Amino acid sequence: MGTAPDPLWGHSQIARLAGAAQRVRRADRDRPWVLDIALVAVLLLLCAVPDLLHDIRDRQAPLPEIAVLQLALALPLLIRRRAPATVLAVVGAVFVVQWSVNVWLHLDVALFLALYSVARHGKPRYLPWAYGAVAAMLLLPALRVPTPVSWVVVVFFLYSAATAAAALGLAVRIGLAHLEALREHAARLEVERDQRVQLAAAAERARVAREMHDIIGHNLSVIIGLADGGSYAGRTAPERSRQALEHIAATGRQALDELRRMLGVLKTRPDGDDPGEGPRLRPQPGIADLDALCEGVRAAGPEVRFSTAGDPGALDRGVQLTLYRIAQESLTNTLKHAGPHTRARLTLTVDRTHARVRVEDTGPATPRPPGPVGEGHGLAGMRERAALYGGTVTAGPRPGGGWTVDAVLDPVPLPDTGGPS
Repeated sequence: MGTAPDPLWGHSQIARLAGAAQRVRRADRDRPWVLDIALVAVLLLLCAVPDLLHDIRDRQAPLPEIAVLQLALALPLLIRRRAPATVLAVVGAVFVVQWSVNVWLHLDVALFLALYSVARHGKPRYLPWAYGAVAAMLLLPALRVPTPVSWVVVVFFLYSAATAAAALGLAVRIGLAHLEALREHAARLEVERDQRVQLAAAAERARVAREMHDIIGHNLSVIIGLADGGSYAGRTAPERSRQALEHIAATGRQALDELRRMLGVLKTRPDGDDPGEGPRLRPQPGIADLDALCEGVRAAGPEVRFSTAGDPGALDRGVQLTLYRIAQESLTNTLKHAGPHTRARLTLTVDRTHARVRVEDTGPATPRPPGPVGEGHGLAGMRERAALYGGTVTAGPRPGGGWTVDAVLDPVPLPDTGGPS
């Protein structure tokens, strides 16, 4: 259960005061010189004018001298933000001169404002010295002002005012620094959030590109192999040509179905509702689909042998998809580079700690001129997939001719299903 809001903060007067304070803070941030001029003007109006209009018989000094002292106390406050220590030194010197000639003014409050400015805007190491200097200056009015109250009480109240000015300046300084730190933290969080979104989008684009490469690359390679074989068989065995065309159509439909399924996943809303009439979601291919994969490659010409060891069906679906895609890409490369007259072997081995898929081929039936050696998107994609499960992929030529792709994954260890201990 949440706590009920304080009704005081919902009062209209409190809301208006909070709004006014917000406007003052905004003006203090955007146009501080306006507030400084207003402060000096208010001080002159409330403190200087009454002293100037005082009965001439009660004045402690001539009018011009009083006016000069008042201006010397008030005008330095205009630069209290830029040079607070200098302002305090000037105001303090005028304060000492004023009390040395036994003149006391209402504008002496400028000394407390100067001390506040040092605490608020000055260097922190200056504050103890500034407070000590003000405390020494305040002894002059405490000892010179005639009052029935004990001078100890006067000193107490004067020092309390000085302490309040310094404490208020520090409190405002710390509060604004904390607020600025919160703003910077919020800005950093926003930047980090944007970076996470961008990284997630980049990872998703890479995943989609990898899936598109595997789906389109494999099926197009099969279709090209079938088309080449069907074109050759059409001149000698029309029935073989017709079978090739049927395999081409089936492979094309399979590729289109996989693309639709993948794009349908991308279009699905987070709540799971499909916004259109797209294909129903189906599981991604796994170990059980390797037989159909090999059959499709065989239809394009190569002789493919497939064998398993262990219990691959117990693997996680993500591991199964990775093994399937690695086998698919490897057989696609066999069909693409070795041609339809090669022999390939697909071996899948699963034990309690590792899963291994190995694809070997005998190379093209007729030697081909050597091409540039490099890594395309397929091998890089296989290595990225294997790295998700702490695995590695090695690929290279066989000693007797042909090519080998060997991928070892380190999935979650399978449970021990029994057996001799």
